[in-house]
Amino acid sequence: MKKGILIEGILFVFFGAVLLCIELLTDSVLDSLLIGFAAGGICSGIVTICKYFYWNSPQNKERYQEKITNEKIELHDELKSKLRDKSGRYSYTIGIMTVSASIMIFSILGTLEIIDNARMIVLYLSSYLVFQIIIGIVIFRHLLKKYE
Repeated sequence: MKKGILIEGILFVFFGAVLLCIELLTDSVLDSLLIGFAAGGICSGIVTICKYFYWNSPQNKERYQEKITNEKIELHDELKSKLRDKSGRYSYTIGIMTVSASIMIFSILGTLEIIDNARMIVLYLSSYLVFQIIIGIVIFRHLLKKYE
């Protein structure tokens, strides 16, 4: 394993500890978020550090090389690559349909005065929908230029 992974784990633990110290030294409405981010950083950092030492131990080096080789084969498999592309396209399409349906639902709920601030939710979802469509077009054109 690369040393960068160990450094990444140490940085996660460090930033988690910093967030925990900030939470303990201050009293704000963000305490629960700070504790959550601190716990996430510390735990993921410890797991990353443990994985680094596990895979770099002499008895696991050969298994790690085998694992990396298998991952490279899986990553460049044409069928799986095509399926990943297709699943990404389906996810993108379903996401756009879900956001569109949510816009309609929140508009109706706001008109019926069932929820407050429906206008803000509808504006946010509409902005997100436009962003998704534009970014999809931009990425498609960028990839098209790359392969032409």
